[in-house]
Amino acid sequence: MRKKVIAGNWKMNKDLHQSQKLVSDIINGLGKDTKADVIVCPPFTSLYEVSSLLKGTQIKLGAQNMYYEESGAYTGEVSTDMLKSVGCEYVILGHSERRVIFNEPDELINKKIKVALAKGLKPIFCIGELLEQRENGETMQVVSRQVEKGLEGVSSEQMKNVIIAYEPVWAIGTGKTATPQQAQEVHSFIRELVAKKFSASVAENLIIQYGGSVKPENSNVLLSQKDIDGALVGGACLKADSFLGIIASA
Repeated sequence: MRKKVIAGNWKMNKDLHQSQKLVSDIINGLGKDTKADVIVCPPFTSLYEVSSLLKGTQIKLGAQNMYYEESGAYTGEVSTDMLKSVGCEYVILGHSERRVIFNEPDELINKKIKVALAKGLKPIFCIGELLEQRENGETMQVVSRQVEKGLEGVSSEQMKNVIIAYEPVWAIGTGKTATPQQAQEVHSFIRELVAKKFSASVAENLIIQYGGSVKPENSNVLLSQKDIDGALVGGACLKADSFLGIIASA
């Protein structure tokens, strides 16, 4: 049985002191026993300090982005080795905000995924459709393209270290949430895609998170769906109580 994985994407929120407080509150509220795996993804400026606070806990550290080159004249970018040196195990790649605001195409995201895996970081690979695409009945077409192009050149063995996060773009930060049935339908489709591309075994063991206005009020019903294996949480992870509520429902 697949374990639930709850990840918090802090986005461009929390300075160093606010990050210290939030992660301390999460650690204190979580206690020793949780049936879910928990990942926090603070901004770059807080990664080292948060990593220090997480030592000795079961909470894992992730980053929100990275570049595919090892080093060089890439002003403002961060490499896999830099992330690993501060304790990161995970990295979010292909988030809709990177795709839409920063114009990251599938091919760039694929390069990042392959380098992350080669360097020992575990990608949380985000996919999802825009509202216009949902309304035009293009959801499965968009998701299929993103999976195919994003995972091109990735091996079945490497897929053991990949998490896919389905985030309908129209539900991110809008307060709108896909119904449990809508989310389950796409998650099931993603698992079928992965089975065809890799194998039934890879698909069966793949963690597929849901993201898009996940809150304690709706997390229980979302996480009870057969193919929803956790959540990539945005706004609700910025307050310890709400993030802990989502973890508890897992």
